[in-house]
Amino acid sequence: MSDVIEKVAWIRLDEGRLLATRTRGREVFYLPGGKPEPDETHEQAVAREIAEELGVTLDAVTLMSVLIVEAPADGKPAGTVVRTFCFTAHGAGEPAPCAEIAEVAYLTHGDHPRASATTREVLDRLAATGQLLRR
Repeated sequence: MSDVIEKVAWIRLDEGRLLATRTRGREVFYLPGGKPEPDETHEQAVAREIAEELGVTLDAVTLMSVLIVEAPADGKPAGTVVRTFCFTAHGAGEPAPCAEIAEVAYLTHGDHPRASATTREVLDRLAATGQLLRR
């Protein structure tokens, strides 16, 4: 049986590119988001995490669950899986690095090697539906 880490993430596309973040001390890019606090809904968690990490206020009325992704956890023991609940929402403000975020980038499918396993899965799914640029 594998350990499962539950996370939430914001899917933001801009002209066929996926918003991603790189945490200080890490090499790969991740979907912006994080772990829910105890007694916090996924919707509350994604709104809190995006405000903390990127300084963007998500519009709760437009918050929509769009997919759930499971992938191997980066930097964790073998068998550890990250289950990420992904949401879209309109956001007020331009994403900028805050808290532990070192860099913000917009990735295409060609950026696969620079992304975490979860982010690669989302890149693949978005590319398959024509929502993401290939390069």
